[in-house]
Amino acid sequence: MTETSPTLDLARQLIAQPSVTPDDCDCQSIMLERLSAIGFRVERLRFGEVDNFWARRGDQGPVLTFAGHTDVVPTGPVEHWQYHPFEPVIVDGMLCGRGAADMKGSLAAMVTACERFVAAHPDHQGSIAFLITSDEEGPAVNGTVKVVQHLQARNEKIDWCLVGEPSSSEVVGDVVKNGRRGSLGAVLKVQGVQGHVAYPHLARNPIHQVAPALDALANAHWDNGNEFFPPTSFQVSNIHAGTGATNVIPGTVEVVFNFRFSTENTATSLQEKTCHILDQHGLEYDIQWTLFGEPFLTGRGDLVQAVVSAIRTEAQVEPELSTSGGTSDGRFIAPTGAQVVELGPCNATIHKLNERIRAADLDTLSHIYQQVMVNLLATEQ
Repeated sequence: MTETSPTLDLARQLIAQPSVTPDDCDCQSIMLERLSAIGFRVERLRFGEVDNFWARRGDQGPVLTFAGHTDVVPTGPVEHWQYHPFEPVIVDGMLCGRGAADMKGSLAAMVTACERFVAAHPDHQGSIAFLITSDEEGPAVNGTVKVVQHLQARNEKIDWCLVGEPSSSEVVGDVVKNGRRGSLGAVLKVQGVQGHVAYPHLARNPIHQVAPALDALANAHWDNGNEFFPPTSFQVSNIHAGTGATNVIPGTVEVVFNFRFSTENTATSLQEKTCHILDQHGLEYDIQWTLFGEPFLTGRGDLVQAVVSAIRTEAQVEPELSTSGGTSDGRFIAPTGAQVVELGPCNATIHKLNERIRAADLDTLSHIYQQVMVNLLATEQ
């Protein structure tokens, strides 16, 4: 590995763009120039203030799609960084900068992998596509979900999707996400009667009322999980009540909680069981639900086999299939029937100060992506 490999050069070019959600800062233009040069048809898709693109090479199926995002999370105070977050450097073999891991490094690896693959297989089978957004780290309402709807409206189908999220743990390729848990959030407001703490018989304390219900929810058995998913978890993230005074019983309490759930449950089943427990405790309440994403799973099919084989060949490691972690834009693509996996660099420093990855990992990742294309689309297979 040299500090001037094509993948590292492109990664540094992308990291240098301060593309904090939803501002793309010309990252997509940089990618599209490279993809257009090797025969991709480009379609820019702007929804609201979000830039997206769909690029495709080939007219036939099956369609292998690389998916990802050019936006990054805010850096916080730049002076707290060891090196400027948007002035990427390689120090002691580490590529440093915001987005190095999440996920401009993956984007660079995807592009250079395609350049080499197309040069070697100009008449490859099927199609290669890119679905790129600048709204993954933000609200995620005008990004991938809108592009998928656009494709569905004209019956354009994705068969296999490789998302470049940083999936790896210790070495590149050691973990592949072949699914994600669902995420269901709720804001629960329990009504009481405000009063003086010295006269509790004239009030009704909603904190006291909701506490046993929360204990029941926290200790409820939601499911056992399955081969790929851990059991569904319930977590309270925020409780707010009171006026700030120490002698006032509050009139209401607000509780924010979240389920990370497996395919053994649905959002509807979780909502119904939650409300049943709340009703059992005689609460006067209102609850507002937000479904951030349904769980999805890609079993041991063509895509998983191609990815696992490529990792064994190029990285000499045995990957673990996992569904751990948060949500990703794969949740918008999987419901179309596509097989979806996530594979990217190590995630130890994502969303942190001094984000960085091993520079050599990006060249390895690029060759893994190339081998996936060989496994799925090469004419001589």
